[in-house]
Amino acid sequence: MISIISATPDHALGMSQLLHSILKRWNSPRPYSPEHVRAYYISPEDGIKCSVALKGDKVVGFQALLLASEGNAYEVTPGWGIIGTYVDGSEAGQGIGRKLFASSLDAARKIGLPAIDATIGDWNDEGLGYYGAMGFETYRTPAGAISKKFTLA
Repeated sequence: MISIISATPDHALGMSQLLHSILKRWNSPRPYSPEHVRAYYISPEDGIKCSVALKGDKVVGFQALLLASEGNAYEVTPGWGIIGTYVDGSEAGQGIGRKLFASSLDAARKIGLPAIDATIGDWNDEGLGYYGAMGFETYRTPAGAISKKFTLA
């Protein structure tokens, strides 16, 4: 059984291990240490919500929702949300991503976000498919990426 809860600093090691395995598969040099996970996903200054998916005590996914500020790295409209999702590939097809997004969407609605951005590598078919299935629509295509947005009514 999968449970979705708010991420705490105690989840940083499991989140870091999951992130490392995904980044390794992507051949990405992005940081993944527990310290980075705590600072960037669990409790960033611009954080709205970070949810973790647990199977027993094992982290099998997480999703972070941040508030886009002026001059953000993704060039997202200030005041929108910025979302990132990571799920263990061996757990695919169990609705983990859908459950994580429900948690993030609830948080986004509570604070009145107008839209949420997901910028995905243009090579990442899994990510593009996931965000499409969640209702995100392409609104721009920066070099090497596809930016999708979810508009909140």
